[in-house]
Amino acid sequence: MSYEDCVAMREILSLIGDKWSVMVIVNLSEGPVRFSELKRAIEGISQRVLTHTLRGLERDGLVKRTVHPTKPPSVDYVLTALGRTLIEPVSALAIWAHQNRPEIERARESFERATP
Repeated sequence: MSYEDCVAMREILSLIGDKWSVMVIVNLSEGPVRFSELKRAIEGISQRVLTHTLRGLERDGLVKRTVHPTKPPSVDYVLTALGRTLIEPVSALAIWAHQNRPEIERARESFERATP
């Protein structure tokens, strides 16, 4: 693999591998979701971080933002065709993380006890 390929892969994986991006993609996998609904659904995410994450995903063509002409304007987000190709691998990653969290936490505790 060339240096350029490695750089490109690292950049893309850093975007979609980010914990908040994974949560956004999983939450958008069912269809369009309003910003406020996303914020409520993703425990612990701030408005600023959610905005930053959505902008990054939109910039890279994974999410589409739609502003509806209501008063006040409402905004929803949906995965693009490219973004939908991430549902299966990202969902698998989220499931893996959930299933293996207890074992990872035990390993961390063991490591901390053994490390001076």
